[in-house]
Formats: sequence, structure tokens, C-alpha cells
Amino acid sequence: MTRKTNKKQAHSAPPQSRKSPDAPVPPPRPRGRPPSNGAAGLPLWYQVEQSLRAKILARGSAETLRLPTETALADSFGVSLITVRQALKVLQRDGLITRERSKGTFINANAPFAAPLKLAGSLDSVIAQQMSQEVTVLENKRILVPAELSPLFPDVKHVTLLRRLRRSEGEVVSYACNYLLTQYGSQVTNRDLLSSPVTKILRDKLAVPIRRIEDTVEARLPSPEVAAYLEIGLVSPVLFFCGITYNADNRVVDVARIHYRGDRFKFSVTLDNP
Repeated sequence: MTRKTNKKQAHSAPPQSRKSPDAPVPPPRPRGRPPSNGAAGLPLWYQVEQSLRAKILARGSAETLRLPTETALADSFGVSLITVRQALKVLQRDGLITRERSKGTFINANAPFAAPLKLAGSLDSVIAQQMSQEVTVLENKRILVPAELSPLFPDVKHVTLLRRLRRSEGEVVSYACNYLLTQYGSQVTNRDLLSSPVTKILRDKLAVPIRRIEDTVEARLPSPEVAAYLEIGLVSPVLFFCGITYNADNRVVDVARIHYRGDRFKFSVTLDNP
């Protein structure tokens, strides 16, 4: 009589690669947000939550504070009730909504609005908008001119880099980098940055004769570094602002590159008819 035996094949684990101690450390992941390179890789609840969050922050003051029912939201987004409830749970945790049994889901009256990012053609208006924000200084140092900025700083090897985070009511709303000619940047202190925007420092403290500022604004997706600083997801849009400041000799003295959270700002332009 032949005895049948089942032989299990042993599967050896693939060898693990060893990381060199000199290997570069990857940038931090955005806090509280799943990493992904596209919406298709994100959980459905997160996509629903981000959409609702943007609508809440962009609401008008006269809009009703009551959200549609969970069933209506599920039908609108084409997802399950479980997915909707996961999304609402996050919004409730962040203080944007209140859920009351048998009554519904309501936007909290004190939920923040998306603040306008205005380009009104006035230097004082730009300074006034930035003065209302809390500032954390991340870096203030002399660096080599970045390659992409070298056309703006001809015959210059070094600039001063000023990196800051701005907050509104304790929440990060923008990540700013300024590149200044070292003759001015070397005179800017961290104390200056905590109390005044760079444009005001240049004009009032350093008496730089500002001739004009060329501004551009565009919507884009954040890099992992920017997303981590702004505490947003990699598919959450940001408003990228670039301001180039010229002195009376038509020379670039400062390049400002600022990333604004797209869910906390809306872009508006005022044109005056002289």
C-alpha cells in the first residue's frame, strides 16, 4: 500500500536591501493624509471629505448651515453610506460640522471661511494682508542662487533665503520663501520677520526704493515638502504666488515664492479705472 504524503515547499523570504547610512532621508509625509500620486489611489472617504471641506470653507455667509442627508450625499458622490459617515467623522473631528441624531448635520457657525487672496495694485494693501497672519521662521541663511532664479540675479553668486510659515487662528495657511540680494538680506533678522512682511522690511527698515512688483498666481499640486508644511494631501490644490520686486534701478532685489492652501484662500483682482 502506497502512502501519500503532502510535501509543503518552503518559501524563503526575499533578501532585504540594506540602506546605506548616507542615503538621503525622504521628505516627511503630509500629516494625517494618505500618500498618493493621484486621486485614483486615495480612499473614497478621503475624496468625499476633501470635497465637502472645500465646499464648507468656500461657502457664502448667507448659505444654509445644514448639509444634505447622509443618503443624499451618498447618492451625490456615488458612494456607500459607510464612506459618507467616515468622511463626516473627520469633518466633525476637525470642528467643521456638528452631527445631531434625528436632526441632521450642520456646519458650525464658527467654521472658517476661505480668505480672499487679493491683488489690488497697492503696495500697502499687500502689506496689510500679510500683517494679519502669525509667522514661524524656519530658516534665515545665505545660499547659492538656485539655478532657476539665476536669470533674475545675473552676476550674483549668493542670496539670502528666508523661509516662513504663516498661520491664521493657529492653522497653517501659507509657506513662504524669499530670495533677497545679500546686501539687504544680511540685515533682516528673525525678529523683523516675526513682526513685518519682507516687502515692508525692504521699504521701511532698509529704505529700498521699490519701483514695482510683478506678481503671478497659478493653481498647482504641492510637492511632498510643501504638502507636509501646509498639512494637506498631495492631491489638494494650492495657489502658488510669485512676486518679483524691482528697485529704482530696475534691478531684482527680492523674489517671493509663496504656496497658499487652496481651501483657505480664493483669488480676486481689483482693477481701478483711472
